[in-house]
Amino acid sequence: MANHKATKKDMRQATKRRDRNRYNGKTTRNAIRDLHEIKDSKGASDKLPEIVAMVDKLAKRGIIHKNKASNIKSKLTRKVNALAK
Repeated sequence: MANHKATKKDMRQATKRRDRNRYNGKTTRNAIRDLHEIKDSKGASDKLPEIVAMVDKLAKRGIIHKNKASNIKSKLTRKVNALAK
């Protein structure tokens, strides 16, 4: 357990950040899952920009790596384009 005042504060901050990061990550994963379940091209095309923005925010905040964000966006775009055919 922390003994110094600053260390206790750091632990509180880390807990808040961890909870916030977990929430944002889980929300994004749920949105991706919902996109995978959409079978019509129109609905998927409308939903894609929102999810891409969410993934970009995760990468910007350092929750996921920028290359992972790029891979996710690429896979989602290919999925939506395949629905259009």
